[in-house]
Amino acid sequence: MSLFRRVASLAAMFALFITTTALAQPSADEWHGWIDAQTETLFDDVVTWRRHFHANPELSNREFETAEYIAEFLRGLGMEVQTGVAHTGVIGLLEGGRPGPVVGLRADMDGLPVPSRVGLPFSPDVVSEYLGEEVPVSHACGHDTHMAMLMGVAEMFAARRDELPGTIKFIFQPAEEGAPPGEEGGGELMVKQGVLQDPDVDVIFGQHIWSLAPAGQIGFKAGGILAAADQFNITVNGKQTHGSSPWTGVDPIAVASQIVIGLNMIISRQTELTKEAAVISVGRVRAGVRNNIIPETAELIGTIRTLDTAMQDKIHADIKRTAEHIAASQGATVDVDIQRGYPVTFNDPALTEEMAPTLERVGGDKTVRIDAITGAEDFSFFQKEIPGLFLMIGGMPPGKDPSEAAPHHTPDFYIEESSMKTGVRALANLTIDYMLQAQ
Repeated sequence: MSLFRRVASLAAMFALFITTTALAQPSADEWHGWIDAQTETLFDDVVTWRRHFHANPELSNREFETAEYIAEFLRGLGMEVQTGVAHTGVIGLLEGGRPGPVVGLRADMDGLPVPSRVGLPFSPDVVSEYLGEEVPVSHACGHDTHMAMLMGVAEMFAARRDELPGTIKFIFQPAEEGAPPGEEGGGELMVKQGVLQDPDVDVIFGQHIWSLAPAGQIGFKAGGILAAADQFNITVNGKQTHGSSPWTGVDPIAVASQIVIGLNMIISRQTELTKEAAVISVGRVRAGVRNNIIPETAELIGTIRTLDTAMQDKIHADIKRTAEHIAASQGATVDVDIQRGYPVTFNDPALTEEMAPTLERVGGDKTVRIDAITGAEDFSFFQKEIPGLFLMIGGMPPGKDPSEAAPHHTPDFYIEESSMKTGVRALANLTIDYMLQAQ
């Protein structure tokens, strides 16, 4: 055979290989139909996993049994599993049989020091230690559903890893509710320890069940969807004296009361609320020991919620100025300490618009662009490093009046389990669509 014919023959064989490979790649429609079918098939398992977690909640940085349960499950799927990340975090790596991007999927693991009084057959009867006290523990924020939904996605894609056009990093994160005082934890520590490297994650998707939105709803928003959460501590330094003669001292309680009013004026009169929402709330006032002693100090502790970093900086400065000037007007001084907490949960605008058709297809007319929420999420630490998209999945039972639904972090918090189908489908479709669009 001549060299020309040999080269032509090899070229034809290569073209056939490419054609055959292309034909073997499932289409987007095939993947979508398969995900829908698998969501139904796996739903009983997802419910079982959720009920296990619900009955066995563990507090932040103490999710030992939860982590072991998840790690064993992921190993059973043949994944490379890493444990002990950020104390109790678990990572499962699923490498697809085809080249493609690395997609991170994240679920949080921790429960709360909140009793459960919903009265389900699988309601928890768990007591743990929090800040030196024995407290009841429950999954009063839906993290049990988050883990179960991500496990459903993991089992789904593990069954077709050879056809998967990319790699998925399943991130089960501890301490989303905040590490105990004196400890590091959560998404921030995971990022510090390299969860987004080896292999490098291109994008990350996450979601939160939402008890105040109807089951089946997918809520999303480009830009800030959840607020930054900062804490302030204001100590008012006065002059102690007898309660019968306040003019002989400086009353820090009276000054602190005026500061509370001044903080409220920052939001109502000094903040451009047409730009973004913002909140300042005083959660604790502490001063004095008895009725006839004006104390030396008073303490205010509260939270600041913002959805824009420039507004966040301005409000911090406004708080310091307001407290100092009010104190000075009464002959007192103040110490103002503002601690930055979770950043704004910021959905990358380009990624959000790229994936909007996926969400609209999955949720249909139940997919809605929502207003920002002034709650906070440490998913934001992942989004500071790479593009991310965070969703709100409705979990309220059909026909329920939203005004009567129990909010998160309360003993009556309740989630309709059928809503987990929406979450499984959303995460799975986001993953495969992003991978296919990157081909």
